[in-house]
Amino acid sequence: MAGWVYAGVLEPEGRAPEDWRFPGASLRRARVAARLVRDLQVDLAGVALAVELLEEIDRLRARLRRGG
Repeated sequence: MAGWVYAGVLEPEGRAPEDWRFPGASLRRARVAARLVRDLQVDLAGVALAVELLEEIDRLRARLRRGG
């Protein structure tokens, strides 16, 4: 988990690991990241990049649905 935080995959609230709290969006990111590692054996840097790109795709699709 700490590796995902340091790589930017997950963004907790709180400064130290014992204080970390994760917002709801982190659950989805963690599931996607776990699937990438498990199914495709993507490394940590690849997971961080893939999660960001997948979220960008979601944002762009939502924007298209709204009409621009």
